[in-house]
Amino acid sequence: MSSDGNVVTLEHVRRNHKVKTFLEAANEQMNALGYTEHGFRHAGIVAENARKIIESLGQDSRTAELAAIAGYLHDIGNSINRNGHCETAGIMAYVILNELGMPAHEIATIIGAIGNHEEEVGAPTSAVAAALILADKSDVHHSRVQNQNPLTFDIHDRVNFSVQRSQLRVDNENRSINLELETNEQYSSVMDYFEIFLSRMLMCRRAADFFGYRFKLIINGIEM
Repeated sequence: MSSDGNVVTLEHVRRNHKVKTFLEAANEQMNALGYTEHGFRHAGIVAENARKIIESLGQDSRTAELAAIAGYLHDIGNSINRNGHCETAGIMAYVILNELGMPAHEIATIIGAIGNHEEEVGAPTSAVAAALILADKSDVHHSRVQNQNPLTFDIHDRVNFSVQRSQLRVDNENRSINLELETNEQYSSVMDYFEIFLSRMLMCRRAADFFGYRFKLIINGIEM
């Protein structure tokens, strides 16, 4: 227990009924709009990768926990609307975390990260924000595709469906943060990937720069 609130963990957030409801609603809306998966799977992967980045960089365990919580909550604003979802997610996260008794300074760190995770409006304003950006933008994998008809795949479906393995790894020896993908070019070309992900990769570069590291994209063993 801190002097001004409770020690809230990712597990508390995962078990929260409102969080579960909002994540389910967010993914239902995204599915209806034709987007890839933005529900429990994505939230869990982003949370764990954000935590792993902070831990791998040798930062303290509480910062790692805040990064994980930010990762889990970052897309709940999609339950309202895709447009402006990072801002609404930050407001929703504030309400939930405040109800759980989290100290205000920790809430501020989390909602600041959530509000900065989109390419159009965001920036790596803190270690938690930088870790969230890297974890979110690097979640590309065939399991995200919700469309069951390959004949109607759009470019996002094709790119995600082509990725057979995805790993986000901190290489401290070479001071780089690497997104390593194995893809099947039967479904999508490397150029397709760059067409839709270039702005995301540039944001990842800025996030890695925050830590004094390089961002590397490695596809089928070749650094791009």
